[in-house]
Amino acid sequence: MPRTYSTYEAKARFSEVLRQVRSGQFVIIAYRGEPVAEIRPIEQGEPGLAGRIAKLKNEGALVVQGPGKNALRSMARRPGALKRFLAERD
Repeated sequence: MPRTYSTYEAKARFSEVLRQVRSGQFVIIAYRGEPVAEIRPIEQGEPGLAGRIAKLKNEGALVVQGPGKNALRSMARRPGALKRFLAERD
């Protein structure tokens, strides 16, 4: 069962919290009695950025949209639109 610390207690005993995490335990940080954060050990062999992106795609948390009807396109229909706009302002 993870140990729970208040924010004040966690700051005061940060070295102890880190020792517990390094030993493989989870630590919960609470603010005014409500859990707000969890400190846990990093999983060994965690994948790099590409692996994390693939994991998020598999979980459905990340959706990559390819080019299609919503792709960005230029607003200027003729070259020099900015120059004409600035000339008209003067």
